[in-house]
Amino acid sequence: MAVDTSGGAVRAPYRRGTGVRLGLWARRKGWRHLVMLVVVAFALFPVMFVVSAALNPLGTLSSAQLWPSGASLENAVDLFRKTPFVTWYANSLFFAVANATVTVLFSALAAYAFSRMRFQGRRVGLLGLLVIQMFPQFLAIVAIYLMFSNIGDYYPVVGFDTRWGLLLVYLGGALSINTWLMKGFFDTVPKELDESAQMDGASHAQVFFRIMLPLVTPVLAIVALLVFIATINEFLLASVFLRDTDAKTLGLGLYQLVASQRNANFGMFAVGAIMLSLPTLAVFWFLQRYITEGLTAGAVKG
Repeated sequence: MAVDTSGGAVRAPYRRGTGVRLGLWARRKGWRHLVMLVVVAFALFPVMFVVSAALNPLGTLSSAQLWPSGASLENAVDLFRKTPFVTWYANSLFFAVANATVTVLFSALAAYAFSRMRFQGRRVGLLGLLVIQMFPQFLAIVAIYLMFSNIGDYYPVVGFDTRWGLLLVYLGGALSINTWLMKGFFDTVPKELDESAQMDGASHAQVFFRIMLPLVTPVLAIVALLVFIATINEFLLASVFLRDTDAKTLGLGLYQLVASQRNANFGMFAVGAIMLSLPTLAVFWFLQRYITEGLTAGAVKG
């Protein structure tokens, strides 16, 4: 309460009404919440539609709705019963895990050499990595196809419809950009650590595995995540190299379901899409603490 010095009655201080306060909040902060809600709704709409289609008892595209009229697991049962879903799923996981693991190891070895060693052709090699990144891998699909057509005649284990052949193609496209990314991260590690370890008698291999790798764990994690996601979602190269039904990845198998009967098999397609997203979510959840640091630290020094 405030006292009137002129001797009048005591008056309460002026207070803004609720409407005025809400108006000020809306102008200052409310628009941010509105934008956030719009973005969340935009991101959740396709997810909700796919989940609804997966639970739809009819399992057709024409009957799919944003909110399902009923819930059933018939689409999942049909997917496991009528298709080699387990084989497709195992193939996708093999390519994703193997490509991510080998890419991280080989890219780290190459990045360590480019960052710490000085040798003839180093500058040309780094420029070559930059040039390779400018062209998408599918531009060389004809040359790769002809190459592996001849290789498969002599070494069938790396020919068409084989895991190792497609894995070699994936590795050829993933090593360049990831080597450059890791090289920038390795440059941020002080060279004094290498020199002190070598003065104590450590070899290059011991420095790499015991000192460098623990310090660059964030970039290893982010490269593994990016390669895993890119490989498990890859379709174009797999569609060229994998022609046998049992050799297909899950993406190719799901496309096969809707290529000729898009309306009838959409429920099974939606179930497969949800199952395909689970490994990506698991890897992302496991490596999320490294994502921000791994993406930004390599750009500090090139």
